Amino acid sequence: MILCIADVLTAKDLDAINSLLHTANFVDGKTTAGWHARLVKHNTQLQDDGSAAVQHLKTLISQALQRNSLFQMAVLPKVIREALFSRYDSGMSYGTHVDNAVMGKSELMRSDVSLTLFLSQPETYDGGELVIESSQGEQGYKLAAGSMIVYPSTTLHRVEPVTAGSRLAAVTWVQSLVRDSAQREILFDLDTARQMLFEKSGKNAEFDLISKTYANLLRQWAAL
Repeated sequence: MILCIADVLTAKDLDAINSLLHTANFVDGKTTAGWHARLVKHNTQLQDDGSAAVQHLKTLISQALQRNSLFQMAVLPKVIREALFSRYDSGMSYGTHVDNAVMGKSELMRSDVSLTLFLSQPETYDGGELVIESSQGEQGYKLAAGSMIVYPSTTLHRVEPVTAGSRLAAVTWVQSLVRDSAQREILFDLDTARQMLFEKSGKNAEFDLISKTYANLLRQWAAL
């Protein structure tokens, strides 16, 4: 399931993040790419120097993900990796690749869901679309600043060349409680339906039955 979520960041958070990134030090993005992805990764990313400023940026992203109910419903996160902040200036791109299946060093995690949180308004740069491949073909995404796209880490995807301006984004990966993307989508649909039913009719027999089905499927599929 590919899902676009608007207004993940508040205007205040977005201003704070972009202000800090404006004066931050960026380094070659190849340092965090897998051996094959390094061949096609041509961007820069925020240097993780352990400073309070960098940690504050990561915390703002983490808090935004934690409080976004749509993200929590759709992804069912078990582990969320700390965000990386990337910048694509004119001429930079990230060719077709798949994200590493296992990430981390001392504490390993499986990547089930990838996400890109857009930090630059789309009219401030040309190109730079995130293109995701699926059985239905290729689809490009260039969202408003503060908006996010989540998609299965199993997909081939790329960032098209930026031809003018700069594209800033935060990216990270999630290990879900439910490994299978199709199962997550079933749970998301059920959870959405029961919430719509509750808003319309309150807690009734139909709501209870859907809640039972949701809980029992999650109990069956969740890996703790």
